[in-house]
Amino acid sequence: MKQGLLQLLTTGLMLVMVTSCNQGVRVADPAKYGMSPDTLARASDLMQGYVDEGRIAGASLLVYKDGAVVQREYIGFSDIENQVPFEDNTIFRIYSMTKPVTAAALMTLYDEGKFKLDDKVSAFIPEFEFMMVYAPESSLHYLEFPDEQMTIRHLLTHTSGIPYGWDPNSFVDSLYRVNRVSGWDGVLGEKVKMITEMPLKNPPGTKWEYGLSIDLAGYLIEVLSGLPLDEFFRTRIFEPLGMDDTGFFVPEEKHARLSQLYNRSRDVLTKAQYPNGDRFMAPATLFSGGGGLVSTVPDYLKFCEMLLNGGTLNGVRILEESTVEMIMSNQLPEGVTYGDDMGFGLAGAVDPSTGEYSWMGAATTNFWINPTDNLITMVFLQMMPSDHRYANEYKKIVDRALIE
Repeated sequence: MKQGLLQLLTTGLMLVMVTSCNQGVRVADPAKYGMSPDTLARASDLMQGYVDEGRIAGASLLVYKDGAVVQREYIGFSDIENQVPFEDNTIFRIYSMTKPVTAAALMTLYDEGKFKLDDKVSAFIPEFEFMMVYAPESSLHYLEFPDEQMTIRHLLTHTSGIPYGWDPNSFVDSLYRVNRVSGWDGVLGEKVKMITEMPLKNPPGTKWEYGLSIDLAGYLIEVLSGLPLDEFFRTRIFEPLGMDDTGFFVPEEKHARLSQLYNRSRDVLTKAQYPNGDRFMAPATLFSGGGGLVSTVPDYLKFCEMLLNGGTLNGVRILEESTVEMIMSNQLPEGVTYGDDMGFGLAGAVDPSTGEYSWMGAATTNFWINPTDNLITMVFLQMMPSDHRYANEYKKIVDRALIE
């Protein structure tokens, strides 16, 4: 009897905890905003199934339509072992979802007339004028000057020729690995200097190559503004938008809110281990515009809303409407492709059929901004290596919830 009463009290406490997580989140009736409640329920049920099967620890889900949140779900746990549920203020490592923020921040300086997209990077960082391309098939010395110098558009579209160092079959990538060009140590200026000492993998403007281009764009912000990247982000993006929990590290008083990160191997989830400590728990020295931010779902929603609204949120203008249109439209150089049938805007993928702008993060976070249907979809997990299948399946059902 006592055991049954204890179980009942424990269950009640958990319900109170989960309910408290949802306090302050106003979820509108999807039907009033042109979305099927039943279909949205199927989408969240799908994610619950992934948790029940042990594929993921949990997920924080949000669907926003026509100015209202029409689904907000917390599935599973941010910490399985300690049964810690996701909350609205749970902090996530968003990694490469930092890239669209960097692009938007840089484009605020575009709005001020500080540069044009087709300006050469070397006009602002002179060391880039003499970068050469590794070309063993066309040069006796294996290095040659490219026909076209790297531009700011090349940086923001990943067509600069700068890789990450991930390709095991690439000589240039091997140089990046040996020299730890993609590391998190040091400061941003030192990383940029290392990049200028490496050859380019491809001639600028000839191929989409995921890499450190947006980190370089972050350094360009520092050069153009005279401010460290973290301060520029704070004063020009985060504070105006009210993104109070977004930054390059988690302050000590917020450590308990940082979600546990899980590794998945052979269908088993294990807590990530940090031999030198979780780098997001201490102040950063290297401000990575390509992957250094932490954020919450509500914070990142504000950023997405700003883009969906054409550069404004709550009466505060961050970007000109025409600039947002550039960010969210295909900007690839002629003859360059991304994916099978996708375009690529500034630091994010673009669906040419809907104008949907999206990107993802290495710890399995995703967002989509669909201006055609005035729809934002967000799926935040914390799992590495990244596996975006779960978010993509959820997104497919959410799209089917649209009532024509």
